[in-house]
Amino acid sequence: MTIGAPWLELVGSDSPEHADHERVLNGALAAFLDYGIRRTSMGEIARRSGVSPATLYRRFTGKDDVVWAVGRREARRLISRVEHCVDAESGAEDQIVAAFIAAMDGIRSNPLLQRLLTTEPEVVLPLLTIHAGPVLELGRAFLSDFIRRLQRDDGLPEFDPDPVAEMLARVALSMAVLPRTCIPLENEDAVRAFTRRHLAAMVGWSAPPSP
Repeated sequence: MTIGAPWLELVGSDSPEHADHERVLNGALAAFLDYGIRRTSMGEIARRSGVSPATLYRRFTGKDDVVWAVGRREARRLISRVEHCVDAESGAEDQIVAAFIAAMDGIRSNPLLQRLLTTEPEVVLPLLTIHAGPVLELGRAFLSDFIRRLQRDDGLPEFDPDPVAEMLARVALSMAVLPRTCIPLENEDAVRAFTRRHLAAMVGWSAPPSP
């Protein structure tokens, strides 16, 4: 599934204008995983990236700038994972289920997010709560596009998708911040039943009546 993607403008492309851009992000991610964000210095990022500190500071104004660049890339990777797992040729229910499962798996298996939630919640929680506006905006834009495509191609009724998309984005954000849940995420059949009954209904899809 490839969405025509206003959300790309929100997340930012971070297209490397210089060959060392991706190396900096890779080096920073490795350092954050080993030491956390607070204990990682720009010098350590430069060392891990194989660039000089002067070059690093020409590309990024400071560590916060690097952190946000790494975060944007992680967001793009999650969305790409969801897109890859959704078969646009399948039915609406299957697409909704696949998107939900892929998003939850991506959140729960993201090593940086899980590391920070465990060791530096004071760093990551403000970014996912009181400062989460950009994250919610990104999720809403992506999910709005997803719902619009289901309306266009798979028979969902016409309605404004933005409020529903925001509610779904808030659910995903809550799952990231508070991963303990009674939702049976380990059981695919149970997840399918949960998604069919609750989330699919939120986006206007309903099961055909039983024969």
